[in-house]
Amino acid sequence: MRDPIVSNADDGTQAPFADGDRLGELAFRREQAKAMGGSQAVERQHKANRLTIRERIEALVDQGSFREIGTLAGTGRYDENNRLVSVIPAPYVAGHARIDNRPIALGGEDFTVRGGTSFGSQRRKGGQGGFVEDLAFHYRIPLVNLIDGAGGSVTSLKRRGHSVFPGVDGFERSVELLGRVPVASAVLGTAAGGPAGRAILSHFSVMVRGSSQIFAAGPPVVERSLGQRIDKEQLGGAGVAVDTAGTIHNAADSEEDAFAQIRRFLSFMPSNVWELPPVVSSDDPLDRCEERLASIVPEKRTQAYNMQRLVRMVVDKDSEFEIRPTFGKAVITMLARLNGRPVGVVANNPMVYGGAMDADAARKQIHFMELCDTFHIPLVFFVDVPGFMVGRKAEVEGVLREGMRAVYAAGNLSVPTVTLVIRKCYGMAGMATCNKNDIDLKLAWPSAEWGSLPVEGGVAAAFRREISAAEDPAAKERELEAELRPYASPFRTAEAFAVEEIIDPRETRPVLSEFIELAEGRLRTTLGPRPRVGVQP
Repeated sequence: MRDPIVSNADDGTQAPFADGDRLGELAFRREQAKAMGGSQAVERQHKANRLTIRERIEALVDQGSFREIGTLAGTGRYDENNRLVSVIPAPYVAGHARIDNRPIALGGEDFTVRGGTSFGSQRRKGGQGGFVEDLAFHYRIPLVNLIDGAGGSVTSLKRRGHSVFPGVDGFERSVELLGRVPVASAVLGTAAGGPAGRAILSHFSVMVRGSSQIFAAGPPVVERSLGQRIDKEQLGGAGVAVDTAGTIHNAADSEEDAFAQIRRFLSFMPSNVWELPPVVSSDDPLDRCEERLASIVPEKRTQAYNMQRLVRMVVDKDSEFEIRPTFGKAVITMLARLNGRPVGVVANNPMVYGGAMDADAARKQIHFMELCDTFHIPLVFFVDVPGFMVGRKAEVEGVLREGMRAVYAAGNLSVPTVTLVIRKCYGMAGMATCNKNDIDLKLAWPSAEWGSLPVEGGVAAAFRREISAAEDPAAKERELEAELRPYASPFRTAEAFAVEEIIDPRETRPVLSEFIELAEGRLRTTLGPRPRVGVQP
């Protein structure tokens, strides 16, 4: 056997295997992969307050559960005798693992190797059209993307020898996955191009405030194209991407927080659309009736109250996980549990625009309804909506179109749905809280009111001439309102069985929990071989 002749690229020492020692070579190649881009590149990653891809995977998944696929992929360097000297690993790490003892597929860019850009192999390990997407698709397990890269580069022109059309090649699998398995993405660095697009093609996405950015193209392209000088944070930091544009669903304070949010999201999800969401045991009593619910809605009909606090008093304690808390704040969307069973909560927020639906709230509600509908999660609407937001700003933002898209999405729901009217349910926005494809169960608190228009605004519109002709128009308007208000009583509607039940607010938890449990049998009948259209990004 010859003496070892392979040298380590980092420090110039000889590699610990001899010619013909295949197991020694395998061990060496694995060591090179684990070294990633080398100690200096790893140090730069840490100085930027970012973990390496291997540290990220270790922090996300169950301890010791990660099985890497494609460990040896990369670019080997050989001496004049064609003997291996070193290996630059592929800038992507992928495989399968477990989260809460449930299998997942996962992968992410290794920024320490060429900034995470593709290394141009015939088959990708991950990213759009990669092995890890196929693994999630064919084995029907959730996919987690850990994104930290800018995708392709113009340098591929020289390598390939020609340019290519920007088709959907590779992205078709990402699109298909949205109708089959849960997809969660964490943006953990600067994402542009393909990786940025992949983050959007997710059921849930999260980024880290202060150290993550996402955009269609970065500052150099913006300056070259538009002459605008702008830094990465101003262009695509969480303040833009999460809070203003809603491009990414949630923001995290750290990478560890981002991983915790992904684990929390997946805990509500089935592994695929052919399974039901996981039910867990709950030590929160089913018959818990909160006395505070009886007085949480103010007597003054225009006074706001805390809808999030109301919902928390109903669902299992500490079970709620809010999605998009800083975007479209006129509506609250959260995953939660009732007696251990996952539910999707859509709740109007009277502390923002009085609960009126604006364009952002409509977009937020649509995505969440589609998410729950795809993964068999029953929906509970906590309704206090006076209608669509009005005014020039709302019209410029397209509130009417977006609001009617919400009505359209509600009209196509297939999951069991409960509509609980807390206070107001008016106009076309109120239509987006009901599911006519289900039993159309509408519950209400005694504080509830509904109709095409509130009595106040409706009287001013319907009796405009009579009011203006009166000797005291304001007094006439109040007189007409007082005349019509008794007919708006929820008890009058209940007499006609136009609302199925009015409940004591303190009974809300047991009533909702019983209906969600009742719906489980129906949910089982919807499972089967059905490719779903899935959730639009």
